[in-house]
Amino acid sequence: MTARTTRRTTTAQSRIAAVGAIAVAGALILTGCGDQTKSDSNSSSANTSSAPLAGKLPKAIRDAGVIKVGSDIAYAPVEFKDNSGNVVGIDPDLAAAMGKQLGVKFDFQNGTFDTLLTGLRSKRYDMAMSAMTDTKDRQDGVDSDTGKKVGEGVDFVDYFTAGVSIYTPKGKTQNIKTWSDLCGKKIVVQRGTVSEDLAKSESKKCTGGKKIAIESYDNDQQAQTRLRGGGADAGSSDFPVAAYAVKTSGGGKDFEIVGDQVEAAPYGIAVAKSSTQLRDALQAALDAIIKNGEYDKIIAKWGVEAGAVKTAAVNGGK
Repeated sequence: MTARTTRRTTTAQSRIAAVGAIAVAGALILTGCGDQTKSDSNSSSANTSSAPLAGKLPKAIRDAGVIKVGSDIAYAPVEFKDNSGNVVGIDPDLAAAMGKQLGVKFDFQNGTFDTLLTGLRSKRYDMAMSAMTDTKDRQDGVDSDTGKKVGEGVDFVDYFTAGVSIYTPKGKTQNIKTWSDLCGKKIVVQRGTVSEDLAKSESKKCTGGKKIAIESYDNDQQAQTRLRGGGADAGSSDFPVAAYAVKTSGGGKDFEIVGDQVEAAPYGIAVAKSSTQLRDALQAALDAIIKNGEYDKIIAKWGVEAGAVKTAAVNGGK
């Protein structure tokens, strides 16, 4: 769910290395899906009295001992359910490590991606953590498609960097390598993501009446199912997700990545503009696990070292 900011491609060598590393993680964990979940195994259980950064949290959250997290839990390997129904992935692991610093549990609650910021504004969630790209439009509460103001916006604590990839049925690339090659073809994407935004933007550039046919779904797994069944020419999602799908779907026989990832930009933990104390506490916790090495261990576990950050920036997206 990456950004529509300045385009930046990565080298094939980096891409192949990341795919291979993700495959190791994919061999160990199987994906699943569900509607609503809580994960004790991936939540911090540290007591606030011993947590070094507990005092930075708002009193209400500190007293409750829980941070409610809105997340689209169908986006492996960033967040998804294993066979036991536990929430696993990059985001839950990072949240659990941050929870040890703050002395609270992070309760991941499932929702469709395009409703997460609405849930945050309505106070259903304390924060949203779901491979969400930190963009200027989201900071300002602007609909990226219409350019109109739709809310007060959010603040982000940036924790990872990723780009967008295109993938096709294996052996059926139709010479697709770039977004311009999709003109006259059909692509499947997850609704509310930058892959969808990018497809719409690129379709406007197509000539000769050959627009990109775009089918949008509630989650990435639905889009993959459609492509797997022959209902489209290509799919697009964040590179870690596309790489994971390529390596795990059909035992690696269903899809292949084409071209380089583009639009590299930061993932951010979203909080309401009014939640400055929570924002600053999350930033401090993320910086703490970066400094103590837990962050790097988690990123390495999932084979996505190329996207690691060195510091927890606030609103670093453009």
